[in-house]
Amino acid sequence: MVYDTLVATAVGMCAAMVMIVTLVIMLKNGALDLQGYAEPADLIQASSGYKLLIQTWVGLWIAGFFLWFWRRGGQTLGMRAWRLRIYSTVEEPMTWPRLFIRLVSSLGGLGTLLVLIDYKNKQSLQDRLAKTEVLKLTKEANDHKSW
Repeated sequence: MVYDTLVATAVGMCAAMVMIVTLVIMLKNGALDLQGYAEPADLIQASSGYKLLIQTWVGLWIAGFFLWFWRRGGQTLGMRAWRLRIYSTVEEPMTWPRLFIRLVSSLGGLGTLLVLIDYKNKQSLQDRLAKTEVLKLTKEANDHKSW
């Protein structure tokens, strides 16, 4: 989780930078109104709308990071480092809605604490709701060529 948090933070920072630079350029060139502020940074800091726009943009990119990696290979970069992979526990393919349920129900990592209580199945909240499980791979199985 720590590895993925670091990567997700970097993704969020890059996404925020792109949005802020875009807003500053649009405000400086008159495409958006400065609303009486001298500098675009002053308007962005004072505006709840611009802050919400940036936060939503960053949140979508971070969610997209997890969903894309889970859908493409069942692993994020942090999971790959620890040789963990998501598998379906039912005969259904890993669909975007199932992965979205997994993302939302993880509650920012708190859903994983259920593993400490669930001695029998050792499944997190997100795995139970999305009908998935996380398994540890061998070194050979973790090689991306074996996917």
